Amino acid sequence: MLDKLNEIQATALSALEEVQDEAALQAWKQKHTGGNSELTGVFKGIGKVAKEDRGKVGKRANEVKVALEAALTARKSEVKEAALARSLEEDHLDVTLPGRPFRHGGIHPATQTLRRTLKILGDMGFQVYTSREVESDAYNFEHLNFPPGHPAREMQDSFYIEGTDTAQVMRTHTSPGQIRAMREYAASNPENPPPIRISLPGMCYRSEQITHRSEIQFNQVEGLAIGEFITFSDLKGTLSDFARRMFGQHARTRFRAQHFPFTEPSAEMDVECFLCGGEGCNVCKKAGWLEILGCGMVHPNVLTAGGYDPNRYTGFAFGMGTERQAMLRHNIKDIRYFWGNDERFLEQF
Repeated sequence: MLDKLNEIQATALSALEEVQDEAALQAWKQKHTGGNSELTGVFKGIGKVAKEDRGKVGKRANEVKVALEAALTARKSEVKEAALARSLEEDHLDVTLPGRPFRHGGIHPATQTLRRTLKILGDMGFQVYTSREVESDAYNFEHLNFPPGHPAREMQDSFYIEGTDTAQVMRTHTSPGQIRAMREYAASNPENPPPIRISLPGMCYRSEQITHRSEIQFNQVEGLAIGEFITFSDLKGTLSDFARRMFGQHARTRFRAQHFPFTEPSAEMDVECFLCGGEGCNVCKKAGWLEILGCGMVHPNVLTAGGYDPNRYTGFAFGMGTERQAMLRHNIKDIRYFWGNDERFLEQF
């Protein structure tokens, strides 16, 4: 049996030297190592070999199998290299031809606007602070002065997480990060908490009907400034400067009274329509103004929840949606384009 194995190996290796292409390699593999090969027959017949010789035969059969597989691998590389060499000799190769253009990806328009917003705020002294997307009901609502019966607490406006011991919700705004940032800053010096000037970017989620103007997820950037003697004039000056940096040095702004539970007084800021110059168009609905963000002075209850004494500290906060700003800047009529993954839309940016 050992002599037969030696013969099988010699015959197979000799035949392998004659192989010149991939098809012949496959045929050789099937003939010499396949299920119907002589080598496989030896493995199947080991049980019939005398008991004292089985170990030697089995060992030698494995050695032959390993040798043939190694030879096959080496021959595959030789055949491939030979085929490439023939191709270069037979085919004309013009090395002066330009290379194929490499298709680069682009930055998503929502991300472009987000980065632009954070850069402007960064130039104005706002440091980026990131917070979690899954929040407790306390951080998302209670600490932000939402009364127990506020409609935003209802299931139709928020995504609640099931199977948790405490009420957990996908954050509906980036404002919970205000409380976490204030508590973190206050913990560093409880007797004399340091001033804060931060921007809080992130994805928000609301259980809404998806339309051309509303989505269940959107990016938001929150701004928060806390210190001594901060007034509404500081808020107006900061946001007016932001609008000029974002929309142009001649951008005009106006503030309208509004109500938010976590700010008092509260306002919405409009910027003069930069598409029609205030004359009125379809984007601004003939009004000449575009609402870009909500803002206000931080409510005393929110300051208290964050660890800041409202009798000593004041502050302002504002929040803006980056998709909305991108829609205004580029006259995009449907917010669903941002998440539709349509290359015809994305390639424009």
